[in-house]
Amino acid sequence: MAYKVRVDLELCQGYANCLIEGPALFDISDETDKAVVLNETPGEDLRGQAEAAARGCPARAVLIEDI
Repeated sequence: MAYKVRVDLELCQGYANCLIEGPALFDISDETDKAVVLNETPGEDLRGQAEAAARGCPARAVLIEDI
């Protein structure tokens, strides 16, 4: 099933746990020090990274929704 990954920038505190858990999906913006999603609709092969990033975010800013 297809899914979408996004970051709620209001909640993001720039902890970078998402980058650690999902290096193929996330980066940290040099300008805002907040997470940036590199690929909003990744393949199933990256779902594990996306879910680990969502679980690992202390601010609960990483969101995954099935589409």
